Amino acid sequence: MSQATLRSTIAPHLASRFVDVAAMPWEKTRYPGVEQKTLLVDKPSGLVTALMRMAPGVKLPDHEHVKIEQTYVLEGSLVCHEGECRTGQFVWRPAGSRHEAWAGPQGGLFLAMFQVPNKFFQADGRVTDFLGNDWQAAWGGSANADPR
Repeated sequence: MSQATLRSTIAPHLASRFVDVAAMPWEKTRYPGVEQKTLLVDKPSGLVTALMRMAPGVKLPDHEHVKIEQTYVLEGSLVCHEGECRTGQFVWRPAGSRHEAWAGPQGGLFLAMFQVPNKFFQADGRVTDFLGNDWQAAWGGSANADPR
């Protein structure tokens, strides 16, 4: 059977999605020095896969992963109070883990896989999601509600 025939027999919702990551623009985040390319968002499960880029020494503030977080370091390093994950290494954190994270002296490029919503603890006592939305208002009723 030819490749074209195989492709035509696959239901559209079950087809593979090929992503040209190099052609995607870097998206700014609300955290200066942190950019991302969002590769996958599965709203029903909250699964997000993103290529994250952090400038040297840039810090993500105190946050909690409500569900599992996984990070593979492609370049540089990712540091937290528990240790440093370097190029070619992988770190994962269980649901409920809370930490700050920052890029090492060379910055970092990471493949990050996690499930939203993460909780970010602001200095003024507010709890927000990654986008800066009030966590309880956006996510309190359902761990995978869409804040938009």
